[in-house]
Amino acid sequence: MMVVGIIAVCVVIAVLAFLLPRFSRHPQNGAQRTLGFGSRAGSKAPGPLGRLFSKPFRSSSRAVNRSGSAGRRARGKLPF
Repeated sequence: MMVVGIIAVCVVIAVLAFLLPRFSRHPQNGAQRTLGFGSRAGSKAPGPLGRLFSKPFRSSSRAVNRSGSAGRRARGKLPF
């Protein structure tokens, strides 16, 4: 279920970054802040479990960041 949600967030961020690059930063930062809370909460587990629990949040945060930057980069390559 979480994977579908992250994919949906990435698609929304990418489309928003393509259509409105300046206004896509705030939703992207909000999504990354939320995922950061999850990562920090998961990392409080002891030992290797902490890394295991926080990894999905870290990789999801990277995916959100990449989709936003890819949308803005694609918009920048347009001729108009």
